[in-house]
Amino acid sequence: MKYAEDYLSFLVHFHGSRDYFECHEILEEYWKEIAPKERDSHWVGLIQIAVALYHERRGNKKGAARTLAKAVANLQAKKPELLKLGLDPEMLMNILGEVHQRMLTESPYESINLPIADQRLIEKCRFICLKEGYIWCSKSDMGNAALIDKHLIRDRSDVISERARQLSLRQTRMEDRP
Repeated sequence: MKYAEDYLSFLVHFHGSRDYFECHEILEEYWKEIAPKERDSHWVGLIQIAVALYHERRGNKKGAARTLAKAVANLQAKKPELLKLGLDPEMLMNILGEVHQRMLTESPYESINLPIADQRLIEKCRFICLKEGYIWCSKSDMGNAALIDKHLIRDRSDVISERARQLSLRQTRMEDRP
């Protein structure tokens, strides 16, 4: 089975670097390219898993639980798509149920692994992890502030610049109206 490079990168960061923020960024870009109007896409469900785990790891258990509940609701109806991604949908739903319960009871964060059923996909991801310097299925480095608080320390100059450009375009269009 052939998988999109962005999906492979998502899996590598999810299981290797445990950079859930990067997982979100990678899949959001991919989703916006291939199906931006499909808000209930399986890609959105996978993004929501990464976002929920990012929040949980930072201690935002309530926000994490809400986001994970949305992911579960989305992905329950997407079992054929999950199978095409090499995942075991039943195991995934069980894992997410356990994680959701952990969030609701405010239990400590624990790294999880997505249940990949395609052995070739696992091998490919392990190989990429090795090349990138990650250990496949390692636990989150809870002492790494750059990982835990990435949204606070990332460079957002390109986003800010693009927002300013879009605002300027809207203002110009408004001024040009009769």
